Amino acid sequence: MPISHRLLAVSVAVMWGLNFIAIHASLEQFPPFLLAALRFAVIAVPTILLVPRPKVPVRWLLGYGIGFGTLQFLFLYWGMAVGMPTGLASLVLQSSAPFTVLLGAVAFRDRVSARQVVGLSVATLGLAVVGWSQAAAAAFGPFLLVLAGGFGWAIGNVSSARAKAPNPLHLTLWMSVVPPIPMLALSLVIEGPEAISKAFVPGPQMLPALLGLAYTVLIGTLAGSGIWTWLMARHPAGVVAPFSMLVPVVGLTASALMLGEAIGMWTAVGAALVIAGVLWGARRRTAPPRIPEPRTPELVSPSPTPTPARPRSTAGAPRTR
Repeated sequence: MPISHRLLAVSVAVMWGLNFIAIHASLEQFPPFLLAALRFAVIAVPTILLVPRPKVPVRWLLGYGIGFGTLQFLFLYWGMAVGMPTGLASLVLQSSAPFTVLLGAVAFRDRVSARQVVGLSVATLGLAVVGWSQAAAAAFGPFLLVLAGGFGWAIGNVSSARAKAPNPLHLTLWMSVVPPIPMLALSLVIEGPEAISKAFVPGPQMLPALLGLAYTVLIGTLAGSGIWTWLMARHPAGVVAPFSMLVPVVGLTASALMLGEAIGMWTAVGAALVIAGVLWGARRRTAPPRIPEPRTPELVSPSPTPTPARPRSTAGAPRTR
């Protein structure tokens, strides 16, 4: 992957890391399923009216919308609403990277190099160290919910990679058409009309919640997901996906600075392992250019002068009639 593309992947990790702070602010006002529906509805309506549908197979568009848009945020918002700390949620969600590599290798026989395996193993070890150091901060139920969100993200990754969209931004926009209806239906059934109406009553948390929603729509979804889809269309999923492991580094740091969530020594060690593993796995080993050996000009000897054929003796030869 070129250096410019690595920088783009890192920038997406920063956008998505700060995204968890915005989600935290929005969940202070809106219930999780309603918030997920709102996040994508404000994109879906103008998309249907103004943006042509991307020329990709419908199965990959639906797979991207169901995996990345619906399942990921359904379980992420749910887990955070029932007690998953913001920084730890940013960490556990990055289980999408090993899930993506596993799905690509098993379901689609994607090739995984030894370097990628080593880098991914080191980054996964870093996630395990951070998770172990933060284990006391969350119950097992919220942990499993966010882990399920990571698996949904992986489904979206492999789907968008195989869509090969000529215009990745259009694919990202049309992915947003899939989640609103199922998420709104879940909100009506589980959260109820009363909770939905109460969420729109003005209060002290309304402005931060709306600003957080604007960030997740404009930066987290349009900019971040658009760049991510563009990268997925140009590189194997196993090369791009490990960069998502940088998200918890940003998320944990931002949560510590803005929400007062503590970062211990082992968390910092794990974050360093994540960075090292991502950079190592994404780096391609380039062989030194082969210098051709100088060729020695062949000596061309002059053609020998043909010797005239000697007349063949007919003595003793049988006569023909």
